[in-house]
Amino acid sequence: MKSEHAFTRPLLADNPITVQVLGICSALAVTKTLATALVMSAAVTFVLALASLAISLLRRHIPRATRLILQITIIATLVMVADLFLQAYAPEMSRRLSVFVGLIVTNCIVLGRAESFAMHHAPGESLVDAIGNALGYTLVLCTIGAFRELFGAGALLGMTILRPVAEGGWFHPIELLLLPPSAFFLLGLFVWAQRRFAKRDGGQP
Repeated sequence: MKSEHAFTRPLLADNPITVQVLGICSALAVTKTLATALVMSAAVTFVLALASLAISLLRRHIPRATRLILQITIIATLVMVADLFLQAYAPEMSRRLSVFVGLIVTNCIVLGRAESFAMHHAPGESLVDAIGNALGYTLVLCTIGAFRELFGAGALLGMTILRPVAEGGWFHPIELLLLPPSAFFLLGLFVWAQRRFAKRDGGQP
């Protein structure tokens, strides 16, 4: 796979969430606001990029029988670093994300790219593939997070964009968007729209 394809395909054509249907839990759990979606995306990008790079560098020295154990160990170490960093420098955001940063260890995108790509490709290609998949993940999370916060609270990143009626404005917030089920329905619409356009353009759904 060419580097540019490894970078751009995960954005839409082979998005890890809408096409591969991976990383669904965090897409549903941390998209109430754009801020939490951005921080979660940054954490996943950090873990995915460094894990893929490390595993690719070590791939010729990892025994096949223990490869999954070693991959998970590398991923878990990076997740601990990300989690401790948030606890130290962004404690409020760490509390808002709760256990979901720690659960990056179980995110199928991270282990999936390590096993299916980084174990079989050079470090440069693996890093490009990891960043491409991380950006595809980020695109979905931030789109859903921005939509829910904007139309559910009239704000983005905590700043008022649409002034609510309660504050003398004209906007009636759709409070349903701030409830957990709304993320499920928005993600479903995202998946439907992406696959619909893929079919129309002659691609694979």
